Amino acid sequence: MARAMKVAIIDDEQDMRQSISQWLALSGFETETFPSAEEALKILGPDYPGVVLADIRMPGMDGMTLLRRLMGLDSNLPVVMITGHGDVPMAVEAMRIGAFDFLEKPFNPDRMTEIARRASHHRQLTLDNRALRKDLEDGPGLMRKLVGNSPPMERLREEILDLGQADGHVLIDGETGTGKTLVAHALHAVGPRAGRRFVSVSCAGQEEERLTRQVFGPEPDGGGRPLIEEARGGTLCLEDIEALTPDLQGRLLNFINEQDQPAETRIIAICNQHGPDRTLEDALRPDLYYRLAALKLTLPPLRQRGEDILALFTRYTEQFADEYGCEAPTVTAPEAAQLLQSPWPGNVRQLINIAERAVLHNRRGAGAIASLLMADNEQAAPAMTTEGKPLKEHVEAFERMLIDNTMRRHKGSIAAVMEELSLPRRTLNEKMAKYGLQRADYT
Repeated sequence: MARAMKVAIIDDEQDMRQSISQWLALSGFETETFPSAEEALKILGPDYPGVVLADIRMPGMDGMTLLRRLMGLDSNLPVVMITGHGDVPMAVEAMRIGAFDFLEKPFNPDRMTEIARRASHHRQLTLDNRALRKDLEDGPGLMRKLVGNSPPMERLREEILDLGQADGHVLIDGETGTGKTLVAHALHAVGPRAGRRFVSVSCAGQEEERLTRQVFGPEPDGGGRPLIEEARGGTLCLEDIEALTPDLQGRLLNFINEQDQPAETRIIAICNQHGPDRTLEDALRPDLYYRLAALKLTLPPLRQRGEDILALFTRYTEQFADEYGCEAPTVTAPEAAQLLQSPWPGNVRQLINIAERAVLHNRRGAGAIASLLMADNEQAAPAMTTEGKPLKEHVEAFERMLIDNTMRRHKGSIAAVMEELSLPRRTLNEKMAKYGLQRADYT
C-alpha cells in the first residue's frame, strides 16, 4: 500500500491547526503542524513529499511571503492558502504567484479534503516524474526503469528518446500491464518539457459532465483550474483515451487545432482497451486519431521479450525478498522454461504479482513457481503459448539468469562464482561478455 501523502499545516492559531489536522488525518493524510512560517521553513524544501496548507495572515512572516519563499525553493510544490473573508484579492494574487488553490474561512471540511486530494495527486505525479527524469538522465538509470536487453526493448528505448525530443502529440498503445504510463512519463522526462508540469487523468469510469469540467473547466465553486490550464506549457496525459465520448473527442480535437505550432501543451494519449473486433481507429473519430497517431508507440507484450522475462522475474523476487526480509526463491530449469513459455496475458503487471506470491510462498516453505504460474494462467489463458521457442533460447536465457543471480549473491566475487558454478575463469569471462554482464554492476 502506498504511503499516505503528507500535509504541512501552518497557522498561528493552535485550535485551527488541530482541527484541520484531525480532519485530514481521518481522511487518510499524514499531517504535521507548524505555528509559524519560520518553523515550517526548517522542514519544507525541494522535493517535500506532500502539500502545504498555510494561513495568509500570521505574525512574523505572513503567508504571502512564505508562498514566495516556497515557490523559490520548489515551484511545483502545491500550496493552498487559507484566507479570511476580506482576503479574496490577496488570494487571487497568491494564485498568480503560484498557489495551488485557496480556502476562505469558514470553509467546508469536505471541500478542504477534496482540494488536499487533488493537490496530493498533483504532487505525487511531480515527484514520480522527477524520480524518473533523474533515472533517465543517464544510461544506467534508464536501464533500471525500462529493464531488458531484448530487441523489442532496445527499440522501445530508442523510440522514447526520439519521440521525446520530437515534442509532438503521441499515442501510446499496447496490451494491459505493458507499462504504458511509465513510458508516458519517460517521454515527458527526456523531452524539452521535462522541467514543466506533467498532468495525468483517466478518461474511464467518469461521468461525461464531471470529466468535461475536470479537463476543460470551469470547475464548480472555485474548485481549481481545469487540467488543460494546469498542464499549459507542459504535458497533458489522457489515459483510457478510447473512453472519451464523441462530444469530448470533439472538444479535445478543437483544443489541439487551436494551439499554435509548436503546440503549447503536449498531449500524450494512452489506449488501454481494444481488440481485433474494435480497433482504436474504430473507437476514436478519424480526425482526432490521425492528429494523435502521427507519433505512435506500441509497447511489446512480455511474451515477445525473451530472456527479459527471467531478468524481470529475478529483479522483482529480489525486491520482494528484501521487503519481506527473506530469501528469494531459486528458479529451477523447468520453471525458467515455463516462465519463458507463459502467454503472460497480464504482462509485466502479472509477472510482478507472481514474483511477490513466489517470495511469500518461499518464505513459508510451500509451493513452487510453476504451480503459481499454472494456476494464474488457468484463470486467463492456456498455460503455454502456441509460439514455440528454440531450445537454444531457453538454455541461454537460463544460463544468463543463473550467472546473474550467482554474481549478485556473491557481490561480484569472480572466485566464488567460478567455484559455485564449476567454471574456469576464461569460460566465465566469455559467457559474461556474451550476455552483457559486467562485474562492476555487482560490486
